[in-house]
Amino acid sequence: MSYKVLFLDIDGTILKPDHTYTDSTKDAIEQAKQNGVEVFIATGRPYIEIQDLAEELTIDSFIAYNGGYAIYQDQTVVNEPMDPTIVKEFIEIAKQHNHELVLYTKEKNYFTDLNHPFVKKFNDIFQLKQNALFAEEVADQIIGATVLNIEPGDASLYEIEENIRLSQVNVEGATKAFDIIRKNVNKGEAVTKILQRIGIPMEQAIAFGDGMNDCEMLQAVGEGFAMDNAHPELFTYAKHRTTSVSDSGIYNGLKKLGVIE
Repeated sequence: MSYKVLFLDIDGTILKPDHTYTDSTKDAIEQAKQNGVEVFIATGRPYIEIQDLAEELTIDSFIAYNGGYAIYQDQTVVNEPMDPTIVKEFIEIAKQHNHELVLYTKEKNYFTDLNHPFVKKFNDIFQLKQNALFAEEVADQIIGATVLNIEPGDASLYEIEENIRLSQVNVEGATKAFDIIRKNVNKGEAVTKILQRIGIPMEQAIAFGDGMNDCEMLQAVGEGFAMDNAHPELFTYAKHRTTSVSDSGIYNGLKKLGVIE
């Protein structure tokens, strides 16, 4: 099989817990590109916060905000803001239950409280810099959202309609954070639209991920890999299981397929 496109999650897939990547990960990405594979970063992180990493890895195509926004070589393929009415409902639920929210736009990460200890911890873990306090006038610009300082048993409070599910963040120290995922706007839907745009069948596409926000993406490609450090439930959605992010998981997976040497 000749593979043409590769989608890579960031945290727990490209990046280790210490925010670095292995030499083998960078080598795997470089080899894949040299062999004619288009490489995408596919993340829940905001687009504005991943540019330094993208530059280091010389990647210029992206899926961000868990599929709410996607770019293929400077061309916007997906741009799906959330319904502002639902955004306001999320804020009310958070207030009632002493949770916090981060609501992402293209320019800023808007928090309901910038001084909450868990918010500070979350920002430190994900190295978020473009932060501001939420104001209602940006409610119609929200592309993605994460609930913070929440126990797993409360996640269902935010599933206020059939189209919404919550996904626990699979990063050490941030497991009390849950991404709000739309079932019609997610990494998998973005992958499908990108493949249609560039005319590549899913059988020639590869994806690597570690969190439950990756489950749709792993099923939207022909070769879906779950990292060994993945959320336990993700393995049922993956065709392959590779080694951990700290043990050359991307490299070993691509080598298994014959994409790299």
